[in-house]
Amino acid sequence: MRTAEHYFTVPLNHFEPAPGASGEAPETITVFAREYVSSSHSVAEAESLPWLLFLQGGPGGRGNRLASLGGWSKAAARDFRILMLDQRGTGLSSPIDRNSLPARGTAEAQAAYLENFRADSIVADAELIRAALGSGPWSIYGQSYGGFCALTYLSFAPEGVKEALITGGLAPLDGPADDVYRATFGRVAARNAEYFGWYPEDRLTVERIASHLRQVAEFLPDGGRLTVERFQMVGAFLGGNTRVDGLHYLLEGAFTDTPDGPRLSDAFLEQVQGIVSRRSNPLYALMHESIYGQGRPTDWAAWRVLRDYPEFHPDAEPLLLTGEMVYPWYFEQDPSLEPLRDVAELLAAKPDWKPLYDRKRLAVNSVPAAAAVYRDDIYVDRELSLETAAAVRGLQVWETSEFHHDGISDDGEAIFGRLLGMVRSAGGPA
Repeated sequence: MRTAEHYFTVPLNHFEPAPGASGEAPETITVFAREYVSSSHSVAEAESLPWLLFLQGGPGGRGNRLASLGGWSKAAARDFRILMLDQRGTGLSSPIDRNSLPARGTAEAQAAYLENFRADSIVADAELIRAALGSGPWSIYGQSYGGFCALTYLSFAPEGVKEALITGGLAPLDGPADDVYRATFGRVAARNAEYFGWYPEDRLTVERIASHLRQVAEFLPDGGRLTVERFQMVGAFLGGNTRVDGLHYLLEGAFTDTPDGPRLSDAFLEQVQGIVSRRSNPLYALMHESIYGQGRPTDWAAWRVLRDYPEFHPDAEPLLLTGEMVYPWYFEQDPSLEPLRDVAELLAAKPDWKPLYDRKRLAVNSVPAAAAVYRDDIYVDRELSLETAAAVRGLQVWETSEFHHDGISDDGEAIFGRLLGMVRSAGGPA
Protein backbone atom coordinates (compact mmCIF):
# COMPACT_ATOMS: atom_id res chain seq x y z
CA MET A 1 0.00 0.00 0.00
CA ARG A 2 0.93 3.67 -0.25
CA THR A 3 0.10 6.25 2.38
CA ALA A 4 -0.06 10.02 2.56
CA GLU A 5 -0.54 12.24 5.60
CA HIS A 6 -2.95 15.17 5.55
CA TYR A 7 -3.25 17.99 8.08
CA PHE A 8 -6.17 20.41 8.05
CA THR A 9 -6.84 23.58 10.01
CA VAL A 10 -10.45 23.80 11.13
CA PRO A 11 -12.43 26.07 13.49
CA LEU A 12 -12.66 24.92 17.08
CA ASN A 13 -16.32 25.96 17.03
CA HIS A 14 -17.97 25.52 13.65
CA PHE A 15 -21.32 26.86 14.78
CA GLU A 16 -20.69 29.92 16.94
CA PRO A 17 -17.12 31.02 16.21
CA ALA A 18 -16.09 33.48 18.88
CA PRO A 19 -13.18 35.89 18.47
CA GLY A 20 -10.33 35.74 20.94
CA ALA A 21 -10.02 38.06 23.92
CA SER A 22 -8.13 40.66 21.87
CA GLY A 23 -10.42 40.46 18.86
CA GLU A 24 -8.19 38.06 16.93
CA ALA A 25 -9.54 35.43 14.57
CA PRO A 26 -11.59 32.56 16.03
CA GLU A 27 -9.58 29.71 17.51
CA THR A 28 -8.63 26.82 15.27
CA ILE A 29 -7.42 23.27 15.81
CA THR A 30 -5.59 20.74 13.63
CA VAL A 31 -7.27 17.63 12.26
CA PHE A 32 -5.16 14.80 10.86
CA ALA A 33 -6.10 12.05 8.42
CA ARG A 34 -4.04 9.39 6.69
CA GLU A 35 -4.74 8.24 3.15
CA TYR A 36 -4.34 4.56 2.24
CA VAL A 37 -4.14 3.42 -1.37
CA SER A 38 -3.54 -0.06 -2.71
CA SER A 39 -0.23 -0.35 -4.56
CA SER A 40 -2.10 -2.39 -7.17
CA HIS A 41 -3.24 0.98 -8.51
CA SER A 42 -0.77 3.22 -10.30
CA VAL A 43 -0.38 6.75 -8.93
CA ALA A 44 -2.44 8.09 -11.82
CA GLU A 45 -5.16 5.48 -11.28
CA ALA A 46 -5.25 6.18 -7.56
CA GLU A 47 -5.83 9.88 -8.10
CA SER A 48 -9.01 9.08 -9.99
CA LEU A 49 -10.40 6.75 -7.32
CA PRO A 50 -13.32 8.01 -5.20
CA TRP A 51 -12.79 8.63 -1.49
CA LEU A 52 -14.04 6.44 1.35
CA LEU A 53 -14.04 8.21 4.72
CA PHE A 54 -13.67 5.78 7.63
CA LEU A 55 -15.15 6.94 10.93
CA GLN A 56 -13.62 5.05 13.84
CA GLY A 57 -15.35 3.91 17.00
CA GLY A 58 -15.07 5.82 20.24
CA PRO A 59 -15.58 8.48 21.31
CA GLY A 60 -11.92 9.16 21.85
CA GLY A 61 -10.55 6.53 19.48
CA ARG A 62 -7.98 7.60 16.92
CA GLY A 63 -8.06 6.24 13.40
CA ASN A 64 -6.57 2.79 12.86
CA ARG A 65 -2.85 2.66 12.04
CA LEU A 66 -2.79 0.06 9.30
CA ALA A 67 0.47 -1.83 8.84
CA SER A 68 -0.98 -3.50 5.76
CA LEU A 69 -4.28 -3.69 3.95
CA GLY A 70 -6.44 -6.55 5.16
CA GLY A 71 -10.05 -7.37 5.92
CA TRP A 72 -12.40 -4.49 5.16
CA SER A 73 -9.55 -2.14 4.17
CA LYS A 74 -8.26 -4.60 1.57
CA ALA A 75 -11.76 -4.91 0.13
CA ALA A 76 -12.30 -1.15 0.14
CA ALA A 77 -8.92 -0.37 -1.42
CA ARG A 78 -9.95 -2.18 -4.60
CA ASP A 79 -12.29 0.68 -5.45
CA PHE A 80 -11.47 3.57 -3.10
CA ARG A 81 -8.87 5.81 -1.64
CA ILE A 82 -9.39 5.31 2.09
CA LEU A 83 -9.20 8.36 4.33
CA MET A 84 -8.61 7.30 7.94
CA LEU A 85 -9.66 10.21 10.13
CA ASP A 86 -8.26 10.99 13.56
CA GLN A 87 -11.42 12.54 14.96
CA ARG A 88 -10.76 15.85 16.68
CA GLY A 89 -9.11 15.42 20.07
CA THR A 90 -7.58 12.04 19.16
CA GLY A 91 -4.36 10.79 17.61
CA LEU A 92 -2.66 13.70 15.84
CA SER A 93 -5.79 15.88 15.76
CA SER A 94 -5.10 18.42 18.55
CA PRO A 95 -5.11 15.53 21.04
CA ILE A 96 -6.73 15.87 24.44
CA ASP A 97 -5.22 14.22 27.51
CA ARG A 98 -4.73 14.81 31.23
CA ASN A 99 -1.90 17.24 30.49
CA SER A 100 -3.29 19.27 27.61
CA LEU A 101 -6.86 19.71 28.84
CA PRO A 102 -6.04 21.41 32.18
CA ALA A 103 -4.00 23.94 30.17
CA ARG A 104 -7.36 25.36 29.02
CA GLY A 105 -7.87 26.83 32.48
CA THR A 106 -10.69 26.22 34.93
CA ALA A 107 -12.91 23.16 34.91
CA GLU A 108 -15.62 25.35 33.41
CA ALA A 109 -13.30 26.42 30.58
CA GLN A 110 -12.32 22.81 29.97
CA ALA A 111 -15.97 21.71 29.79
CA ALA A 112 -16.78 24.52 27.35
CA TYR A 113 -13.85 23.41 25.18
CA LEU A 114 -15.01 19.78 25.17
CA GLU A 115 -18.49 20.75 23.98
CA ASN A 116 -16.83 21.19 20.58
CA PHE A 117 -15.76 17.54 20.36
CA ARG A 118 -19.01 15.77 19.53
CA ALA A 119 -20.33 14.18 16.35
CA ASP A 120 -21.73 17.42 14.92
CA SER A 121 -18.26 18.98 15.00
CA ILE A 122 -16.67 15.82 13.57
CA VAL A 123 -19.08 15.97 10.63
CA ALA A 124 -18.36 19.67 10.09
CA ASP A 125 -14.63 18.83 10.03
CA ALA A 126 -15.30 16.11 7.46
CA GLU A 127 -17.12 18.52 5.18
CA LEU A 128 -14.24 21.01 5.26
CA ILE A 129 -11.80 18.18 4.56
CA ARG A 130 -13.91 16.91 1.66
CA ALA A 131 -13.86 20.36 0.10
CA ALA A 132 -10.11 20.72 0.67
CA LEU A 133 -9.51 17.41 -1.11
CA GLY A 134 -11.67 18.50 -4.03
CA SER A 135 -14.03 15.57 -3.61
CA GLY A 136 -17.65 15.41 -4.57
CA PRO A 137 -20.04 13.55 -2.28
CA TRP A 138 -18.04 10.70 -0.82
CA SER A 139 -18.72 7.29 0.65
CA ILE A 140 -18.59 6.98 4.43
CA TYR A 141 -18.09 3.91 6.59
CA GLY A 142 -18.84 4.17 10.29
CA GLN A 143 -17.98 1.51 12.87
CA SER A 144 -19.67 1.71 16.29
CA TYR A 145 -19.48 5.39 17.35
CA GLY A 146 -18.44 6.08 13.77
CA GLY A 147 -21.93 4.89 12.80
CA PHE A 148 -23.40 7.44 15.20
CA CYS A 149 -21.35 10.08 13.37
CA ALA A 150 -22.66 8.75 10.05
CA LEU A 151 -26.24 9.34 11.22
CA THR A 152 -25.27 12.87 12.23
CA TYR A 153 -23.77 13.30 8.74
CA LEU A 154 -27.05 12.19 7.12
CA SER A 155 -28.91 14.58 9.43
CA PHE A 156 -26.94 17.77 8.82
CA ALA A 157 -24.81 17.37 5.69
CA PRO A 158 -26.36 14.65 3.49
CA GLU A 159 -25.29 16.57 0.40
CA GLY A 160 -21.73 15.50 1.21
CA VAL A 161 -22.51 11.77 1.25
CA LYS A 162 -22.79 9.48 -1.77
CA GLU A 163 -23.50 6.34 0.26
CA ALA A 164 -23.26 5.35 3.91
CA LEU A 165 -22.23 2.03 5.45
CA ILE A 166 -22.66 1.41 9.18
CA THR A 167 -21.54 -1.52 11.35
CA GLY A 168 -22.69 -1.90 14.95
CA GLY A 169 -23.52 1.79 15.15
CA LEU A 170 -27.19 2.74 14.86
CA ALA A 171 -27.63 5.22 17.68
CA PRO A 172 -30.95 5.96 19.40
CA LEU A 173 -32.17 9.22 17.85
CA ASP A 174 -33.64 10.60 21.06
CA GLY A 175 -34.62 9.60 24.57
CA PRO A 176 -32.52 9.58 27.72
CA ALA A 177 -29.22 7.75 28.00
CA ASP A 178 -30.89 5.63 30.67
CA ASP A 179 -32.71 3.69 27.94
CA VAL A 180 -29.40 2.61 26.44
CA TYR A 181 -28.09 1.17 29.70
CA ARG A 182 -31.34 -0.55 30.65
CA ALA A 183 -31.04 -2.43 27.37
CA THR A 184 -27.33 -3.15 27.46
CA PHE A 185 -27.06 -4.26 31.11
CA GLY A 186 -29.40 -7.12 30.28
CA ARG A 187 -27.35 -8.09 27.22
CA VAL A 188 -24.10 -8.00 29.20
CA ALA A 189 -25.62 -10.30 31.85
CA ALA A 190 -26.64 -12.76 29.13
CA ARG A 191 -23.16 -12.61 27.60
CA ASN A 192 -21.63 -13.37 31.02
CA ALA A 193 -23.79 -16.47 31.27
CA GLU A 194 -22.80 -17.55 27.78
CA TYR A 195 -19.10 -17.04 28.48
CA PHE A 196 -19.07 -18.93 31.77
CA GLY A 197 -20.98 -21.72 30.06
CA TRP A 198 -18.03 -22.07 27.69
CA TYR A 199 -15.39 -21.67 30.40
CA PRO A 200 -16.88 -22.86 33.72
CA GLU A 201 -13.42 -22.95 35.27
CA ASP A 202 -13.17 -19.18 34.73
CA ARG A 203 -16.14 -18.64 37.04
CA LEU A 204 -13.99 -19.96 39.88
CA THR A 205 -11.04 -17.83 38.77
CA VAL A 206 -13.13 -14.66 38.68
CA GLU A 207 -14.46 -15.33 42.19
CA ARG A 208 -10.93 -16.04 43.41
CA ILE A 209 -9.61 -12.78 41.95
CA ALA A 210 -12.50 -10.79 43.46
CA SER A 211 -11.99 -12.36 46.89
CA HIS A 212 -8.26 -11.70 46.67
CA LEU A 213 -8.78 -8.03 45.75
CA ARG A 214 -11.10 -7.51 48.70
CA GLN A 215 -8.35 -8.69 51.06
CA VAL A 216 -5.06 -7.75 49.41
CA ALA A 217 -4.03 -4.43 47.89
CA GLU A 218 -2.87 -5.01 44.32
CA PHE A 219 -1.57 -2.16 42.18
CA LEU A 220 -1.38 -1.72 38.43
CA PRO A 221 1.89 -0.58 36.82
CA ASP A 222 0.69 3.06 36.82
CA GLY A 223 0.31 2.97 40.61
CA GLY A 224 -3.47 2.82 40.62
CA ARG A 225 -5.10 0.23 42.83
CA LEU A 226 -6.91 -2.63 41.14
CA THR A 227 -10.27 -2.76 42.86
CA VAL A 228 -13.01 -5.29 42.23
CA GLU A 229 -15.02 -2.77 40.22
CA ARG A 230 -12.02 -1.98 38.04
CA PHE A 231 -11.40 -5.69 37.53
CA GLN A 232 -15.00 -6.07 36.33
CA MET A 233 -14.07 -3.85 33.37
CA VAL A 234 -12.26 -6.78 31.74
CA GLY A 235 -15.75 -7.65 30.54
CA ALA A 236 -14.83 -5.47 27.56
CA PHE A 237 -13.62 -8.75 26.03
CA LEU A 238 -17.21 -10.00 25.98
CA GLY A 239 -18.08 -7.66 23.11
CA GLY A 240 -16.12 -9.66 20.58
CA ASN A 241 -16.41 -12.82 18.55
CA THR A 242 -12.95 -14.36 18.71
CA ARG A 243 -11.70 -11.69 21.09
CA VAL A 244 -13.85 -13.18 23.82
CA ASP A 245 -11.37 -16.06 24.06
CA GLY A 246 -8.73 -13.50 25.00
CA LEU A 247 -10.52 -13.16 28.34
CA HIS A 248 -9.85 -16.81 29.07
CA TYR A 249 -6.17 -16.42 28.22
CA LEU A 250 -5.99 -13.39 30.50
CA LEU A 251 -7.59 -15.17 33.44
CA GLU A 252 -5.55 -18.36 33.17
CA GLY A 253 -2.40 -16.43 34.05
CA ALA A 254 -3.88 -14.34 36.85
CA PHE A 255 -1.94 -15.70 39.83
CA THR A 256 1.65 -16.36 40.69
CA ASP A 257 3.13 -17.92 43.84
CA THR A 258 5.29 -15.75 46.11
CA PRO A 259 6.92 -16.31 49.52
CA ASP A 260 3.96 -14.40 50.99
CA GLY A 261 1.36 -16.47 49.21
CA PRO A 262 -0.50 -16.09 45.90
CA ARG A 263 -0.44 -12.66 44.27
CA LEU A 264 -1.67 -11.37 40.94
CA SER A 265 1.05 -11.81 38.35
CA ASP A 266 2.88 -8.92 36.73
CA ALA A 267 1.79 -10.14 33.30
CA PHE A 268 -1.85 -10.16 34.38
CA LEU A 269 -1.64 -6.69 35.93
CA GLU A 270 0.08 -5.30 32.84
CA GLN A 271 -2.65 -6.61 30.57
CA VAL A 272 -5.44 -5.44 32.87
CA GLN A 273 -4.03 -1.93 32.93
CA GLY A 274 -4.27 -1.81 29.15
CA ILE A 275 -7.98 -2.59 29.45
CA VAL A 276 -9.04 -0.46 32.42
CA SER A 277 -6.83 2.61 32.10
CA ARG A 278 -8.03 5.61 30.08
CA ARG A 279 -4.60 7.21 29.91
CA SER A 280 -4.47 6.92 26.12
CA ASN A 281 -8.09 7.94 25.44
CA PRO A 282 -9.53 10.09 28.24
CA LEU A 283 -12.14 11.46 25.84
CA TYR A 284 -13.86 8.09 26.06
CA ALA A 285 -14.51 8.50 29.77
CA LEU A 286 -15.24 12.22 29.57
CA MET A 287 -17.53 12.25 26.55
CA HIS A 288 -19.00 8.77 26.42
CA GLU A 289 -22.41 9.55 27.87
CA SER A 290 -22.60 12.87 26.00
CA ILE A 291 -23.08 10.92 22.75
CA TYR A 292 -26.55 10.11 24.10
CA GLY A 293 -27.16 13.60 25.52
CA GLN A 294 -29.73 15.57 23.56
CA GLY A 295 -31.55 18.40 25.27
CA ARG A 296 -31.08 16.97 28.76
CA PRO A 297 -28.30 16.07 31.21
CA THR A 298 -26.94 12.54 31.20
CA ASP A 299 -26.21 12.72 34.95
CA TRP A 300 -24.09 9.56 35.09
CA ALA A 301 -26.83 7.49 33.51
CA ALA A 302 -25.05 4.13 33.70
CA TRP A 303 -24.30 4.65 37.39
CA ARG A 304 -27.93 5.46 38.15
CA VAL A 305 -29.33 2.58 36.11
CA LEU A 306 -26.86 0.20 37.79
CA ARG A 307 -28.94 0.45 40.97
CA ASP A 308 -31.62 -1.59 39.23
CA TYR A 309 -29.09 -4.33 38.44
CA PRO A 310 -27.62 -5.45 41.78
CA GLU A 311 -26.12 -8.50 40.09
CA PHE A 312 -23.41 -6.17 38.72
CA HIS A 313 -22.48 -4.79 42.14
CA PRO A 314 -18.83 -5.46 43.05
CA ASP A 315 -19.96 -7.36 46.14
CA ALA A 316 -22.38 -9.58 44.23
CA GLU A 317 -21.91 -13.32 44.16
CA PRO A 318 -21.39 -14.58 41.59
CA LEU A 319 -19.52 -11.57 40.24
CA LEU A 320 -20.47 -10.37 36.77
CA LEU A 321 -18.14 -8.58 34.39
CA THR A 322 -19.24 -5.28 32.88
CA GLY A 323 -19.21 -3.71 29.43
CA GLU A 324 -18.48 -0.20 28.19
CA MET A 325 -20.33 1.72 30.91
CA VAL A 326 -18.62 4.77 32.46
CA TYR A 327 -19.03 5.53 36.16
CA PRO A 328 -18.03 8.54 38.29
CA TRP A 329 -15.56 6.47 40.30
CA TYR A 330 -13.42 6.15 37.16
CA PHE A 331 -12.23 9.66 37.97
CA GLU A 332 -11.25 8.62 41.49
CA GLN A 333 -9.57 5.28 40.83
CA ASP A 334 -7.81 5.87 37.51
CA PRO A 335 -4.73 8.06 38.13
CA SER A 336 -4.84 9.36 34.56
CA LEU A 337 -8.40 10.62 35.06
CA GLU A 338 -8.06 12.13 38.53
CA PRO A 339 -7.06 15.60 37.19
CA LEU A 340 -10.23 15.60 35.06
CA ARG A 341 -12.73 14.80 37.80
CA ASP A 342 -14.27 18.27 38.07
CA VAL A 343 -14.75 18.69 34.34
CA ALA A 344 -16.34 15.23 34.16
CA GLU A 345 -18.90 16.29 36.77
CA LEU A 346 -19.70 19.45 34.79
CA LEU A 347 -20.24 17.49 31.59
CA ALA A 348 -22.49 14.98 33.36
CA ALA A 349 -24.62 17.84 34.70
CA LYS A 350 -24.80 19.85 31.44
CA PRO A 351 -28.54 20.46 30.91
CA ASP A 352 -28.67 21.49 27.26
CA TRP A 353 -26.71 19.21 24.95
CA LYS A 354 -27.52 20.06 21.35
CA PRO A 355 -29.41 17.48 19.26
CA LEU A 356 -27.15 15.28 17.18
CA TYR A 357 -29.80 14.01 14.77
CA ASP A 358 -32.58 15.52 12.70
CA ARG A 359 -35.53 13.14 12.59
CA LYS A 360 -37.32 15.12 9.89
CA ARG A 361 -34.27 15.08 7.64
CA LEU A 362 -33.67 11.38 8.22
CA ALA A 363 -37.31 10.61 7.45
CA VAL A 364 -36.81 11.95 3.91
CA ASN A 365 -33.26 10.65 3.49
CA SER A 366 -32.21 10.12 -0.13
CA VAL A 367 -28.67 8.81 0.47
CA PRO A 368 -28.27 5.04 -0.10
CA ALA A 369 -27.45 3.54 3.29
CA ALA A 370 -27.01 0.08 4.78
CA ALA A 371 -26.27 -1.07 8.31
CA ALA A 372 -25.17 -4.30 9.95
CA VAL A 373 -27.09 -4.86 13.18
CA TYR A 374 -25.57 -7.52 15.41
CA ARG A 375 -28.33 -9.35 17.22
CA ASP A 376 -26.35 -10.00 20.42
CA ASP A 377 -24.33 -6.77 20.51
CA ILE A 378 -23.68 -5.84 24.16
CA TYR A 379 -22.76 -2.24 23.31
CA VAL A 380 -25.34 -1.11 20.74
CA ASP A 381 -28.71 -2.66 21.49
CA ARG A 382 -30.53 -4.52 18.71
CA GLU A 383 -34.03 -3.21 19.47
CA LEU A 384 -32.89 0.40 19.74
CA SER A 385 -30.92 -0.04 16.50
CA LEU A 386 -33.94 -1.34 14.63
CA GLU A 387 -36.05 1.58 15.91
CA THR A 388 -33.49 3.95 14.46
CA ALA A 389 -33.29 2.05 11.17
CA ALA A 390 -37.06 2.36 10.76
CA ALA A 391 -36.77 6.14 11.17
CA VAL A 392 -34.23 6.58 8.35
CA ARG A 393 -35.84 6.47 4.92
CA GLY A 394 -34.32 3.83 2.69
CA LEU A 395 -31.79 2.52 5.23
CA GLN A 396 -31.37 -1.19 4.61
CA VAL A 397 -30.61 -3.49 7.54
CA TRP A 398 -28.65 -6.70 7.57
CA GLU A 399 -29.39 -8.30 10.92
CA THR A 400 -27.10 -11.15 11.93
CA SER A 401 -26.13 -13.22 14.95
CA GLU A 402 -22.93 -14.38 13.25
CA PHE A 403 -20.90 -11.44 14.57
CA HIS A 404 -20.59 -9.31 17.68
CA HIS A 405 -19.71 -5.65 18.04
CA ASP A 406 -16.21 -5.96 16.60
CA GLY A 407 -17.32 -8.07 13.65
CA ILE A 408 -15.19 -6.14 11.16
CA SER A 409 -12.12 -7.39 13.03
CA ASP A 410 -13.16 -10.98 12.33
CA ASP A 411 -14.46 -10.89 8.77
CA GLY A 412 -14.39 -7.27 7.72
CA GLU A 413 -14.00 -8.08 4.04
CA ALA A 414 -17.26 -10.02 3.89
CA ILE A 415 -19.16 -7.46 5.98
CA PHE A 416 -17.92 -4.49 3.94
CA GLY A 417 -18.65 -6.27 0.68
CA ARG A 418 -22.16 -7.15 1.72
CA LEU A 419 -23.06 -3.63 2.83
CA LEU A 420 -21.53 -2.04 -0.26
CA GLY A 421 -23.47 -4.44 -2.42
CA MET A 422 -26.68 -3.50 -0.61
CA VAL A 423 -26.30 0.24 -1.22
CA ARG A 424 -25.12 -0.24 -4.79
CA SER A 425 -27.99 -2.57 -5.70
CA ALA A 426 -30.55 -0.28 -4.11
CA GLY A 427 -29.30 2.86 -5.83
CA GLY A 428 -31.34 4.94 -3.42
CA PRO A 429 -34.29 4.79 -1.03
CA ALA A 430 -37.56 3.33 -2.25
